[in-house]
Amino acid sequence: MQTLVTRFHLLLLTVTLAITGVGFFRIPADVVFPAHWAGSAADWVWPRNALIVAPLVQLVLIAAFFLLGRLFTKNHFAKSQHILDPALTLQLSVIAATQFGLLLTGIGSDLDFIRFTGFGLGIVLLLLGVVLFEAERHTYAGMRMPWPVGSDRAWRVVHRSAGLAFGLAGMGLVALAWLDAGAGALVVAFVAALYAPLAIAGLVTLATRR
Repeated sequence: MQTLVTRFHLLLLTVTLAITGVGFFRIPADVVFPAHWAGSAADWVWPRNALIVAPLVQLVLIAAFFLLGRLFTKNHFAKSQHILDPALTLQLSVIAATQFGLLLTGIGSDLDFIRFTGFGLGIVLLLLGVVLFEAERHTYAGMRMPWPVGSDRAWRVVHRSAGLAFGLAGMGLVALAWLDAGAGALVVAFVAALYAPLAIAGLVTLATRR
């Protein structure tokens, strides 16, 4: 059976569920997570129940990728698996790392793991941006768009646009982590950095179909 969901993806979900369980067991119910600071006071906080969000989002992603893999033809699956598999891995890993950061914050640790994740993800996206920007057209390599890319020039424009977008997203994450913008700003930035470049690539693909 063709599927985009591997045992490693299920392992990441299991790890996140374990972190969530430990969080609810170790973190008092009245503890709040400071998501953003205004001077020396937190002006945006999350309740302990925010811990349930991470595994729920992971479950939605796993279900979506599972259904996507089942809908693909064998040929489309073969061309897309090498991109969608690591894409799901990256998303689940970022969620698991963020959940671990919340756990550390909740138990009073000084290690800001969410900020560390921002640095790590930023560097990964910078490298991905360089790879996409320099990529040459290939039948199996490169981004898989829902619409056909009609020419070599259009393929190059789409990938360079995506490369620039991922590069800028990576630099933005590194900057936010360096400036210690807060967990809330970083989590929002994680979502934007992972999905906005893809949306830009899709729009550029549509614009170059003519």
